[in-house]
Amino acid sequence: MKKYLIALTVMLTACPLTLLADGLVSVSPSNAKVYFIQPSDGQSIKGKVRVIFGLKNMGVAPAGTDRKHSGHHHLLIDTQDLPDLTMPLPSTDKVKHFGGGQTETVIELAPGIHTLQLVLGNYAHVPHQKPVMSDKITITVE
Repeated sequence: MKKYLIALTVMLTACPLTLLADGLVSVSPSNAKVYFIQPSDGQSIKGKVRVIFGLKNMGVAPAGTDRKHSGHHHLLIDTQDLPDLTMPLPSTDKVKHFGGGQTETVIELAPGIHTLQLVLGNYAHVPHQKPVMSDKITITVE
């Protein structure tokens, strides 16, 4: 038994994470769209920023809920490059998770110019096959 556990441990540590993530990918409908209801591109905002997420042709479901054509929102703040869209999205100060199925939030940003983008993740925080992403918008916080 000990030999089997050692062999399994070696296999799992040698197995690239991308192979594990491949089994976590969900398919999105071709007409799915995520977008910002608020704020709008180019908007100037005083104080806290209220962000309202829009979604068409898919449903919102909390993280952990494996339901066809559904997912939950992730807000990318001031990101230059997209994270690896074949892996679960990281949770950082620049990638905010809304795994409870939230469709809006209020965020505090330092005064200045900021970019925002939405990415829909499936039950395991992995973007769908044909990622469902908004255009990147730019806002100014006064």
